[in-house]
Amino acid sequence: MKVLIFSARDFEIPYLKKANNKHHKLTFTKESLSSKTAMQAIGYDAICIFSADEACFLTLEKLKEFGVKHITLRSVGYDNVNLRAAERLQIKIANIPAYSPHAIAEHAVSLLMNLNRKISESNRRFKRFNFKLEGLIGRDLNQKTIGIIGTGRIGSVMAKILYGFGCKLLGYDIKKNETLENSYNLEYCSLDQLCEQSEVISIHVPLNEDTHYLIDEELLHKMKDDVIIINTARGAVVNTDHLIEALKEKRIGAYSSDVYENERGIFFQDLSQNIPDDTRLIQLNAFPNVLMTGHHAYLTDEALTNIAEATITNLNEWANGQKCKNEIT
Repeated sequence: MKVLIFSARDFEIPYLKKANNKHHKLTFTKESLSSKTAMQAIGYDAICIFSADEACFLTLEKLKEFGVKHITLRSVGYDNVNLRAAERLQIKIANIPAYSPHAIAEHAVSLLMNLNRKISESNRRFKRFNFKLEGLIGRDLNQKTIGIIGTGRIGSVMAKILYGFGCKLLGYDIKKNETLENSYNLEYCSLDQLCEQSEVISIHVPLNEDTHYLIDEELLHKMKDDVIIINTARGAVVNTDHLIEALKEKRIGAYSSDVYENERGIFFQDLSQNIPDDTRLIQLNAFPNVLMTGHHAYLTDEALTNIAEATITNLNEWANGQKCKNEIT
């Protein structure tokens, strides 16, 4: 198959080439998919996109006209794809259902530890030869109540790691995980109860109609005033405007995230010489108790290997006329 890889980053190309092993004719472009760039796919059987690419109705219509029959994502989430339009246009879509839950969960724990123990601030002082300890007090995680919103693959790994710290675990999900209940003493409760009781809240749910702005003003008001919120899911699971108000009013302790609801067109680029005109992002960046990374929680050797191999497997199954096991349309 002739395949165009959109949003191709230099670091991931070797992984994709190795997994492909010359099975398909791959072409790489650093440009992201949009209605304006869709014409680059003329003559290709399939395209491969990332979470920052835009596969809206208009874009999919153009891809259909250009002969594209398959789209494989290099991500778990597919909220950037209009699935109804894809089904109507008979374009098959597949994702990567699980490339490395450990990568995301371990990054979430790293964010938590950094915030809680003031690691970034301590290192900033150290580089200036300032060794004063004022303002660097953290808290033991042992015996603290940790709320995990979403106990799927990533949330489960998060629970196992935090259980090792000696934390009391609360969980919220539409489906209970009995292994977490029996082996790690995780207690399921309502979302309100989780927010009221937790000293740390970690978010691990997909973005959909039910989870869009799941964390809003109402829930933020129910949280402890020193709560630490960790978000490695999707930016729009948290209402950013409500979050900023809570931070301003010091109604929450700290916020750390690897995602941002308006990250498309901003993340994955060096904008240090051209700061984006995004008031909310600038405000978040100014808070001393906010720690953010640029959607790189997935960035481990193991995850990149798994993503590449699963991507090529999706293409292989389509090329061989098989039902792709990762199809979502």
